Amino acid sequence: MTQIGEREARVDKTAIRNAATVIVVRDGDSDDPRVLMGQRGAKAAFMPNKFVFPGGAMDAGDREIALGGDIAEPCRGRLQADGGADVWRALCVAAARELWEETGLILGQRGTWDDAVPDDWQSFAATGHLPDASALTFVFRALTPPGRPRRFDARFFLVEAEALVGDLDDFSRASDELSHLQWIPLSQVRSFDLPFITEVVLAEVTANLRSETPPESTPFFCNDDEESLFLRLHGRPMSRAD
Repeated sequence: MTQIGEREARVDKTAIRNAATVIVVRDGDSDDPRVLMGQRGAKAAFMPNKFVFPGGAMDAGDREIALGGDIAEPCRGRLQADGGADVWRALCVAAARELWEETGLILGQRGTWDDAVPDDWQSFAATGHLPDASALTFVFRALTPPGRPRRFDARFFLVEAEALVGDLDDFSRASDELSHLQWIPLSQVRSFDLPFITEVVLAEVTANLRSETPPESTPFFCNDDEESLFLRLHGRPMSRAD
């Protein structure tokens, strides 16, 4: 069993888990930017066969990993909103780890690890890099609806492909979590089999790429046990009146 598979076997599958998803945009200034996506396996318990962005659940060990650079404000404050103060840095770490595991691309900066390198990070550390969140932008949050085989409190991060380290077309170091990894033009991406929430996030990202000013808040699609709400995160404790 792979390390990824071992982690999944140990978790409580009924719990809502914090998760990080990475939207990598290539040629963002062009007429038709591309996003990096891959296809989940047919036997996957969560979103089988769907085309998705790289990402996955935050691990407990992500809290112990130092970042080479922190995510900037106002994103940091928005990540801390509604009880996220103790996990914002770990979510950024998870974003770098999941991107590396699922694509083999490095979100990091040159540096030496001061402490012992955990097993999950051995291959990343061997490249001579530390995870770096300074190029990330927090663009969306979504809570998986009740009744699904897995539930996640997912934070979606946007990063320009040019901020990554390595050959953007070389996925040879990726795990087998995602197949058919490819750069898909935004004009064509909706012809793929996408989860509903991915379509919603893509619409938000596309609108922001075309805007000359950054958004004043981050959307939060909240599906709790009572109702589904579309809220906004402003970098302060969130209320349903926002």
